[in-house]
Amino acid sequence: MIWRVKNHELNLRDHARIMGILNVTVDSFSDGGKFVETERAVEHALAMVRDGAAILDIGGESTRPGAEPVAEEEEMRRVMAVIERLKDEGGRMKTEAGNVPPSAFRLPPLLSIDTSKPAVAEAALARGAHIINDVTGLCDPAMLDVAARTGAGVIAMHMQGTPRDMQRAPRYADVVGEVRDFFQETFGRAMAAGIAPECIAFDPGIGFGKTVEHNLALLGNLASLRVAGRPLVVGVSRKSFLGKIIGSEKIEDREAPTVALTVLLAERGANVIRVHDVKPNADALRVAEALKI
Repeated sequence: MIWRVKNHELNLRDHARIMGILNVTVDSFSDGGKFVETERAVEHALAMVRDGAAILDIGGESTRPGAEPVAEEEEMRRVMAVIERLKDEGGRMKTEAGNVPPSAFRLPPLLSIDTSKPAVAEAALARGAHIINDVTGLCDPAMLDVAARTGAGVIAMHMQGTPRDMQRAPRYADVVGEVRDFFQETFGRAMAAGIAPECIAFDPGIGFGKTVEHNLALLGNLASLRVAGRPLVVGVSRKSFLGKIIGSEKIEDREAPTVALTVLLAERGANVIRVHDVKPNADALRVAEALKI
């Protein structure tokens, strides 16, 4: 279980890894506006690395339900300076390795650009990013071309609809089968475009055009979603379906359920787990993995 991302390889055979979410946006559902300034974004990113994030996922466009698209130029303005700064900080991060959980870190961290725009992805990769995290599932041939030419790692996520309308009335005859079929079809298109299979990972898109029942079906059948032995990336952090399950609309009440799912998902085959609050999730993962010895 090796994930190749540009000139790096991430070994996912023995440990699930934490991907820290860095939203450089004004309207993300749980932390919009907190990290729009470059200095604050970089400070938060470095804190996530110290807390155990192996990957930082940097996004300049919200994909929350109902979100409006952001212009390409504005998305670039938000994220490029952050990526450049984090690339420059990479060498210094190595000196802090002793303060990072040994089973959950990689220094310097891998940088992921969370975008569906090929031009943004290519610019981010040129500035130091290693991974394209595409919520539209690599449906744009131009994105496939960027990934193939750069050797970037790619995360192809499943989404029914668009962020603007995805939660209006999601329907599936068989959500698990349909998501798995999408992964298989995407894998074929990616390889045909020249992307090496070792570069590809998949995300079932929890909350992206899915009801609570759809989300639970996917999480409960996670292992059956794996295609060609490729890594599974899963993000449930602070999502609304957790609030619906526990009967609370408060964002802060979703943190404990997120940590619980991090442990369960790692046991069920998730290789990369995308979270907002890195430390409790990384710590919980370390404890769970200690029991495997």
